[in-house]
Amino acid sequence: LCILIFQTLRGNFGLIIFLGLTAIIAIYFYTGSVVLLSCIVLVGLFSLQHRGTQKVAFMFAPIVIIWLFCIGGIGLYNIVHWNPNIYQAISPYYIVKFFRTTGTDGWIALGGILLSMTGSEAMFADLGHFTSASVRLAFITIIYPCLILQYMGQAAFLSKNMFHTRTSFYDSIPGPVFWPVFVVATLAAVVGSQAVISATFSIVKQCHALGCFPRVKIVHTSRWIHGQIYIPEINWILMVLCVAVTVAFGDTTLIGNAYGIACMTVMLVTTFLMSFIVIFVWQKNIIFALLFLLFFGSIETVYLSSSLMKVHQGGWVPLVLAFIFMSVMFVWHYGTKKKYQFDLQNKVSMRSILSLGPNLGIVRVPGIGLIYTELVTGVPAVFTHFVTNLPAFHEVLVFLCVKSVPVPYVQPDERYLVGRIGPKAYRMYRCIVRYGYKDVQRDDENFENMLVMSIARFIMMEAEDVSSSASYDIANEGRMAVIRTTDDAGTPLGMRDLGGLAESISTTRSSKSESLRSLQSSYEQESPSAGRRRRVRFELPNEDAMDQQVKDELLALVEAKHAGVAYIMGHSYIKARRSSNFVKKFAIDVAYSFLRKNCRGPSVSLHIPHISLIEVGMIYYV
Repeated sequence: LCILIFQTLRGNFGLIIFLGLTAIIAIYFYTGSVVLLSCIVLVGLFSLQHRGTQKVAFMFAPIVIIWLFCIGGIGLYNIVHWNPNIYQAISPYYIVKFFRTTGTDGWIALGGILLSMTGSEAMFADLGHFTSASVRLAFITIIYPCLILQYMGQAAFLSKNMFHTRTSFYDSIPGPVFWPVFVVATLAAVVGSQAVISATFSIVKQCHALGCFPRVKIVHTSRWIHGQIYIPEINWILMVLCVAVTVAFGDTTLIGNAYGIACMTVMLVTTFLMSFIVIFVWQKNIIFALLFLLFFGSIETVYLSSSLMKVHQGGWVPLVLAFIFMSVMFVWHYGTKKKYQFDLQNKVSMRSILSLGPNLGIVRVPGIGLIYTELVTGVPAVFTHFVTNLPAFHEVLVFLCVKSVPVPYVQPDERYLVGRIGPKAYRMYRCIVRYGYKDVQRDDENFENMLVMSIARFIMMEAEDVSSSASYDIANEGRMAVIRTTDDAGTPLGMRDLGGLAESISTTRSSKSESLRSLQSSYEQESPSAGRRRRVRFELPNEDAMDQQVKDELLALVEAKHAGVAYIMGHSYIKARRSSNFVKKFAIDVAYSFLRKNCRGPSVSLHIPHISLIEVGMIYYV
């Protein structure tokens, strides 16, 4: 619903201003000025996200440092002024005495004590952008001492002012510095919100890379720093949810209950998953992992059980949102997995390809055809579906598979895997391009040139291998070679930069007519990103020692590249079989279909030029 509203309002600034003013007036009369000011701060914060994390957060570090020193200094003042003996509260004796005196009420009170941890938790919501050493150093030297001084200062204040429990923090601030601290506190709240927003963008990107979230627009806001991204759809959905919760609750106590349950659940799940890290990554004894889980998990379970008592007082919000997002992720992963299984079961056998002969039983036109597929072996069903309806294909066929692997980064020298499909006369290759879930797939990367160079290097490597240079053997089908892209030594093709020239090479055949080339020129003028594409001309070196068969294959590859590259993708419609049960039909025909129609297309996510895209429609019955 948020995406549909955003698409409707985009570009209609008059309607946006009118609705914004109407919302401001309604919020003011419904809740008051405090909630209205909070909503204005939230809208302003989310509106700045498109400028990038670096530009938005350039002053966040000074704000956090000032805030920590402020609360530390105020806490120290309250200790000295109200009760210097409060340092005795550090003793564990008072914890035992507290629970012995209060009993069940003390256990319920843990839900309120929980908020003292959740505030510091938000500061590390985007700790994935920092090293573990920097986080430990900052926490031990500055954050923890300041927090302890502030909470001891509040305890000292409350020991002499028992009727100020609801607003103890602001009441304990000395009068002359109240408003400066209030401004810094507001800015610190914005910093905590920014950390959560940045962390949400990173988590959604990684879930998307692992196939657990629908395709969304991911904008990389920095060319030099990894991880600085902006996701418009998620940004506006978060804004609507935050404003809705603020207006609906209008009370920090209810919002605190919801936030406490969310944070404690995250802590408990993190501890549970950390025990698996201890076993499988650190290779420690399972007894050590169980002791770790029991020690930290028992403490967090006590706090979580206390916070669950506040479910009816606002704590139901994170549970409902978690259920919705988990349902979206499960449906998308389930539908994607069923689609892949269909492709795997209906792939074309190599014997069928070999029976067609070198021309594949179709007309081979100049150019390179990049056929996108999820399969790492075999020929996808979209290939036969295409040639059945249009019996013509390009002289060079590359079955391209873009994979996101479950590691943060993939080195450039390990990114491209190239293999051959069928005999050499078929001119069919397979290329697997691997990215980590934190890798940045830049828009300006010259993918076509890198792909041609990788295939050329594979041809040279195959020629040097005597066993692979022999007659084709179907048993060797599926063999892949890792192609180094950063090593310039032994490059089989020369590459001459043509700058921004758009003229076609007169000596090279082209599958594009004059009208199509004119259409492409106009498209490049309208699309700035297409105009920035680097234009190069590949040249075959004059080496007499090169085998003639290898030279002919490289020459065919170069001519096909100069003739043009076409991107062929399957445009799938997934439907559940008639024999499926109701749950599966609802998940595939309703939920997954809705998500697929309202998410970004795969061609947009892969930065495929629209002028060169060919989509082949297919219906998958899963």
